[in-house]
Amino acid sequence: MPFLLFYAVWCLTALVGGAVLTRQLVDWARARGVIDVPNSRSSHTQSTPRGGGLAIVASVVVAALLAAVLHPESFKRLAGAILPAISIAAISWLDDVHTLNNRTRFSVHLLCATVATAFLGPVERVDLGSFGGFDLGLAAWPLTILWIVGLTNAFNFMDGIDGIAGITALSAGVALAAVAGLQGATAVAAVAAAFAASSLGFLSCNWQPARIFMGDVGSAFCGFLIAVLPLAVPREQVPAILPVAVLAMWPFIFDTAYTILRRLRNRENIFAAHRSHLYQRLTIAGWSHRAVASLYGGLSAMSAAIGIAAFLDPSLRQSADQAALWTILIGSLLLIGLVWKAPRSLVA
Repeated sequence: MPFLLFYAVWCLTALVGGAVLTRQLVDWARARGVIDVPNSRSSHTQSTPRGGGLAIVASVVVAALLAAVLHPESFKRLAGAILPAISIAAISWLDDVHTLNNRTRFSVHLLCATVATAFLGPVERVDLGSFGGFDLGLAAWPLTILWIVGLTNAFNFMDGIDGIAGITALSAGVALAAVAGLQGATAVAAVAAAFAASSLGFLSCNWQPARIFMGDVGSAFCGFLIAVLPLAVPREQVPAILPVAVLAMWPFIFDTAYTILRRLRNRENIFAAHRSHLYQRLTIAGWSHRAVASLYGGLSAMSAAIGIAAFLDPSLRQSADQAALWTILIGSLLLIGLVWKAPRSLVA
């Protein structure tokens, strides 16, 4: 009971802290002109402050410091995840304020991913449960860096409507906290729990109609953190925990990959601003931001829950693996089908 009480207080503190700080950032960002002004490529119609993700960054950093004090044996691995994540937040905040070019941002993302991989070690094996597993061999380093950089940017790309980034961060944080805790990686579980709780606190000001946006400082930080936290657990646990992060993030990963491939096929500049993501095309077709965010958050939470179930009861592993696969397949077809069902003049 004391253990559960401690974590209840831990999460409640992160929740309240995230909510209060986000509210303070609304006026702070507006007073300093850190405003997102809508244009022809935006999914919003009103000028809104951005940078609310600073509340999540602050909450996670404080939680990581406390976790390192309480679990000094985890200090090195926590530092390997959090210090590069802070660097990602710093360069992204500069981008929010001054607008940096793609080359500068990507170079920092690549550097931070390399540093995190050097600290934590590359993903050498992926465990797919009843489907088996595979060793990455010589591809371990490049694929680990690709995973981190890719998810960092995918999360950033997907933060385009009210609530979608916050609810997905909440789902992924809960999933990572659960599986890390079940595997005995207490320090990582504590950081992930604070991340989830502060994301929920942020949502109190970001759910439609949003009073503040996450900004690049939040979205890039969230994507990077979700990518590296599964690597911060003891090395032998990484192959089993990493797939849970993938399950929680598959709607973002799928939407980003589908959109990039579609734009490449159409010979479009994939780095130029656009409204081609599936979630954007749904809002163009008339879906509310809260409906689209709930759809993506629900798909994320459903898949993550299936992954957690296999950790809670190993006898469910085969059924859970099959359920996860079908959830991703059906969910992907659902997203595409909803877009293609809409009037072509709206979503083309």
